[in-house]
Amino acid sequence: MLYLTATLQSLFSTLRQSLKKPTTVEYPKVVRPRAPRLRASFALTKDAAGDENCIGCKKCEKVCPSEVIALTTVKKPSPITGKSRGYASDFTLNLQGCIICELCVQVCPTDAIVMVQDQEKPGFSREDLVLTMDKLYDNGEKKLRLSWANASVLAEHQNPERKHA
Repeated sequence: MLYLTATLQSLFSTLRQSLKKPTTVEYPKVVRPRAPRLRASFALTKDAAGDENCIGCKKCEKVCPSEVIALTTVKKPSPITGKSRGYASDFTLNLQGCIICELCVQVCPTDAIVMVQDQEKPGFSREDLVLTMDKLYDNGEKKLRLSWANASVLAEHQNPERKHA
């Protein structure tokens, strides 16, 4: 008799749940809005004239706690201004070990590296999660949705100007 009671209670519970309105959304039909502070991937930026913002200072590589950024630098004249300055000849960011801490973005003096809200496309090998310099500049040129802050905005939040009365 105990088994029959438990079975009927289970069937009643299942019937009651099946008559409720579903609470989930169908992804392709309904796209949920993402949080404004979502950080998913990275991009390298260029200035208005088309010159690379990265000056090869290696601050992002030094500050990274996961040590997933590898950067090699070279000094050469700018194709826009002709002045000699530092450039990144190779920039690699491995998303497999990245903890999305945003320290590399915070420390960049020229706002060269930024975080974007769009995730990388799924891949079939580990190499697909390694962002090379070409992929990072492509992310910057695709006009992906940028995250809420870059190094300049974060510095303003940390050191706001004090108003004197």
